[in-house]
Amino acid sequence: MKLELGADAQQFGRAARSAFEAAGGDDLVVRADADPGSREQVVGPILRGLGANELKPRADADELEAAAALCRAAGYWALPYPVAECLSAPDDLDVDGLIVVAGHAPAGGVAGLSKRWAAVTLAGMRSTVVGQSEAGPALVAELSLARLDDAGVGDVALALMLPCWTLLGMLDRAMDLTIAHVRLREQFGQALSAFQGVQFQLTDAEVERAGVDMLAKYALWSIATGRPEATDDALALRSAALEAAEVVFRVCHQLHGAVGFCDETALSWLSRYSQPLRRLPWGLSATRDRLARRTQHTGLTGLYA
Repeated sequence: MKLELGADAQQFGRAARSAFEAAGGDDLVVRADADPGSREQVVGPILRGLGANELKPRADADELEAAAALCRAAGYWALPYPVAECLSAPDDLDVDGLIVVAGHAPAGGVAGLSKRWAAVTLAGMRSTVVGQSEAGPALVAELSLARLDDAGVGDVALALMLPCWTLLGMLDRAMDLTIAHVRLREQFGQALSAFQGVQFQLTDAEVERAGVDMLAKYALWSIATGRPEATDDALALRSAALEAAEVVFRVCHQLHGAVGFCDETALSWLSRYSQPLRRLPWGLSATRDRLARRTQHTGLTGLYA
C-alpha cells in the first residue's frame, strides 16, 4: 500500500500551484465568474504550459499521481476550470472530459466552455452532453444528455476520485487562510490564535483535513493498482471529503467572522466554488446512501474497514 505521492508528482503539484499564483491567483476565479465565456482564455494557456493536456492518468500510475497533484493545486486557488473532469476523459470516447452525474437533473461546472463532454452515472451508464443551460452559481450548468452505452463502470472510480483531490486543495487553502487570519487579528490585546477555543477549533478542522489527505492517497493507490473495490474506495473518499468540508468551512467561516462572506475575502470564493464539488452529483446524505447500498453485503476494506 502506497500512501505518499512520488517526488515527481509532488514537484509537479508545487509547480502547478506556483503557475496558478503567478497567472493571477485569486483573481482568476473573479474574472471567470464575471465572464464565464472567458474561462478557456483565462485558464487554458496555463494548463497547456504545464502540460496538463498530455497527462494520461488511466495509462500510468505516475501520471495518475501527477493528475491528482494538479487537481489539488487547482483546488488551492479555486481554479475556475473543470480540471478533474478533463483528466477523467475515457480513452474509448472522442470527448474532452467526463462528468459523473446523478440519475436525474444532471449538471456540472462546465458553463462557458465549448468542449465535448461525456457523462456517466454510478451504475456505468454513459451519455454524451448535447446541450447545456446558461451559467448558474459557481459556473454550474444543467446538462442535456443523449444516452450512449452502459460501458462506463470502469470510468467511475477515477471520475469520482479526482474531484475529491480538488476539494482537498480547497481545504488546504481554507486552513492556510484561517491560520494567517487568526495570527493577524487581535482581541483583548492578544492574537486570536492565542485563545484555546480558537486552537481547539483549528485542531478539529485540521484533523478532518488530514484524514481526507490520507484517504485520498489510499483511493489513488486503489485505482492505480486496479483493485476491484476501487469504485467503493472512491465513493468512501467522497463521503469523507464531504464530511470534512462541512467541518473545515464551518470553522473557517466562524473564525473569519462576517468578513469571510465578503467577496473581498478569498475564503468567500473558495467556499462558493466548493459547493458544486460538495453537491454534485450528490450531497453527503445521498453519497452515504449509495455507499451503503454498494457495500451492504461485503463491507469496506483497507483503511476504510
